[in-house]
Amino acid sequence: MKLFGYLASGSQQHVPLELSEATLSASPEELREIAGFLLHAAKTMDHLGKSFDHMHLSDASRLFESSPAFIVAMGESAQAG
Repeated sequence: MKLFGYLASGSQQHVPLELSEATLSASPEELREIAGFLLHAAKTMDHLGKSFDHMHLSDASRLFESSPAFIVAMGESAQAG
């Protein structure tokens, strides 16, 4: 697993940076929604296999429409297998 991200400021950054750590500042309700989204993403990856590209949390839950983008993508180790 790898973590990538962009700066929140108005930076002209066009390539995501690999992160060594990420912190979620969320309510218990938001964490439950994220957990459900991650389970759904894992099942979708299993079903689609190598054709899986990515999923956005905000597309799965209206609770996150105005939140920073949270995206799940297929990891390299899963693509190799």
